[in-house]
Amino acid sequence: MKNHFELFALPHRYTLDRPALDARYRDLQRSVHPDRYASAGEQERRLSVQQAAHINDAYQTLIDPLRRARYLLELQGITMDEQGTHQDPEFLMRQMELREALAGVRGEADPLAALDRLAREIDEEYRALEAELATELDAGGDLARAVTLVQEMQFFTRLLNEAQELEADLEDQY
Repeated sequence: MKNHFELFALPHRYTLDRPALDARYRDLQRSVHPDRYASAGEQERRLSVQQAAHINDAYQTLIDPLRRARYLLELQGITMDEQGTHQDPEFLMRQMELREALAGVRGEADPLAALDRLAREIDEEYRALEAELATELDAGGDLARAVTLVQEMQFFTRLLNEAQELEADLEDQY
């Protein structure tokens, strides 16, 4: 079976040609759509459903930056745990600072504005990590560094999700 990049006729790179991916996805979905197999036998219909599921899973993996990065590393023989962390003291301190800042948002005079500033800061750090990761993975760089970057991106993703949950809570209160 083809890997996700081969399925969509894309190079094995972190940086994607999103329009090409989307166009190929639509073409593949059309080719296995159940309507095309309405008069086919049971086995062909089942195969079409399986192919559609595989196409959907591959597409979801490639459009998600973290899943795409983990998948590329997997293709290199490196399996990552979604909860994996690394023990860099500087990054651990940064995690604590950001968690404390998030916890302190409710005590601010304007919690929503404080949360917005913090979320922008978190997003900027995430994007910087993503840019560095693209460089490492696309250039065949340091895979150990790529693993570290993915672990850091996982932290920032979780933190952004927590910030969104807090924002929803704050909006309900104000």
